[in-house]
Amino acid sequence: MVPGLIVLAMVIAAILILPSFRNIGPTEIGLVTKRFSVKKLAEDNLVAFEGEAGYQADLLMPGWRWKLWMVFRIEKFPWVQVPAGEIGVVIAQVGHPLPIGAKSAVFKKEFANFSDLRRFVELGGQKGVQRPVLSPGTLVPIHPVGFLILTKHKIYGVPVSPQFKAIGRQLAPQDFGLSAAQLEVVRIEPAPMEEKSSALDMIGVVTTFEGDPLPAGDIANRLGGFEDVEKLERANESDIKLIETILGSKNNLHNNYQDYQAFLDHGGRIGLQHDPLLYGAYNLNPFLVAVERVAMLKVEQGEVAVIKSYVGLPTEDVSGAEFKFGSLVKPGHRGIWREPLRTGKFPINPRCYEAEIVPTSILTLNWAEATSMAHKLDANLKSIDAKSREGFVFKIDLQVQIHVPDTKAPKVISIVGTMANLVNEVLQAAVGNHFRDKLQSMPAVMFIETRQEVQQQAFAHIKEHLAQYEVETKGVYIQDVVLPQGLVNVLTQREIANQEINTFKKQQQAQEQRIEMEKSKGTADMQAELARSKVGIDIKTNNASARKSEADGEATYIRETGIAKGAEVEAVGMARAKGFDAQVKAMGRETTALVNVITVLAEKGTKFVPEILVMGGSGAAGGSGSLEGLAATLMKFIRAKTDQDAKGLTK
Repeated sequence: MVPGLIVLAMVIAAILILPSFRNIGPTEIGLVTKRFSVKKLAEDNLVAFEGEAGYQADLLMPGWRWKLWMVFRIEKFPWVQVPAGEIGVVIAQVGHPLPIGAKSAVFKKEFANFSDLRRFVELGGQKGVQRPVLSPGTLVPIHPVGFLILTKHKIYGVPVSPQFKAIGRQLAPQDFGLSAAQLEVVRIEPAPMEEKSSALDMIGVVTTFEGDPLPAGDIANRLGGFEDVEKLERANESDIKLIETILGSKNNLHNNYQDYQAFLDHGGRIGLQHDPLLYGAYNLNPFLVAVERVAMLKVEQGEVAVIKSYVGLPTEDVSGAEFKFGSLVKPGHRGIWREPLRTGKFPINPRCYEAEIVPTSILTLNWAEATSMAHKLDANLKSIDAKSREGFVFKIDLQVQIHVPDTKAPKVISIVGTMANLVNEVLQAAVGNHFRDKLQSMPAVMFIETRQEVQQQAFAHIKEHLAQYEVETKGVYIQDVVLPQGLVNVLTQREIANQEINTFKKQQQAQEQRIEMEKSKGTADMQAELARSKVGIDIKTNNASARKSEADGEATYIRETGIAKGAEVEAVGMARAKGFDAQVKAMGRETTALVNVITVLAEKGTKFVPEILVMGGSGAAGGSGSLEGLAATLMKFIRAKTDQDAKGLTK
């Protein structure tokens, strides 16, 4: 009998005791559910803290554990494990209710990593989304009923809400209004080249969904407002110091929004945040913080950034009474800052500050099909269409060079708004209308012929016009003029005619040059003869001079001799005349003449009697015929001698 009772007792013990032992694995927890109890849970409680029936607050840790199976049911759950690169969002299903309007529960350091549900509730933990998140690599036992842990690929815990129970499958982040990407670590890093080639440096613009509302008129939250900027302004600090303070981040006060409770404790408000996130990896609660990645402001050499501020202290114009185009303010006030940002990279929130990049180097704008690859401000500029006085339509390719001084850049932007407006609205109208008016007032040919003058007039006009906008004009250049085909034909024919005229003139000049060349060549060829001729001329000239001198001497001699001989002849003649007169008176006229003839013939040895006397006829030598012949011959010589002497006397 006794042995049977022992065996029965052993069987009963085996049935009651052995099933009550549970082996909890090294990365498991045991959720205890009490089947019955005299104590009952309150309607709003899910977990029993004082032995009530239901889910128990205390978990079974790894190892062999004993719980009477008839009273307690044990369910095994894995520890919460957050993979690398992911975060774990904690949602409490137990605790005090959230205040009205609250979106997340107040966090206390004593809550640690939510592994102690009892302590969490005792210290006033609240239901709902918890502000901190579990960081990557976390491995912790968390009560599966007290908390739901959301990770990218797995939801830990037992949902108790009817809406989740009705899903009937494993829960996913989408069931809680999140995407899988939102449960990753937020990384701010350079953008890949294929994603953005011109702005690789990035910042994170933060928007928060929990906190007090922003003050009236504000669009973004800055911890402490702008009181620090106001103090520096009262101390007459420079604009550079004000800018450094504004761009300085206060994210260290709340660990870059990772300690959301600290963010709220320091006065953080809901909405757009002034201070962005810089390069790094951040564990941010997606229920409370959203991050937009935007390009960091980069100001290149030869540029400035004019800042239009939409946040800050109230607008106080410091531009002066002379400036009538908007207002300029000190950094830290709403409006256009009077001090631009120069070369550098600035983590400035583009939702709070709009930066207008202004080139301060010489800016070349093309009114043509081609655009400048450096700035592309002239992308909308096209060749200027203009009509001449005769109705010819021209296309003019133009290039204008302008310069905006860095100190005047804020005024320029205050006047025109943007550099694109300066080019497309102001400059395009000034340039286009000037050339249209100028061309319409003059013939087409004159425009072409006076192109340089037209260009200078355009420079003066544009320079004067842009000076009103604080912009300097460095040059205006007519690059090309596209002529209508009809005018091209006329000008071509005219040019051909002009070229032909020039050709004929050149040919004429060539012939004239050829003549000159031939003349020169002939002259060169005759140089020897010319030299000889000149020498001959000199010789003849000298001979002539000698002969002239000789002739002059001979003439003088003859003249003098003649005068002497004349006197002699005159004297002789006069004497002879007197003798003749005496002879005539003495012997008669004929006898005197005969005597003188015979005398002269005798003196000269003249033969007046022939050596051979030929007698003709029958007459004798002594007859009358021979005397008559002799007398005739004698009278002939006498008369000839008389005439010769008379000529001599005449001379």
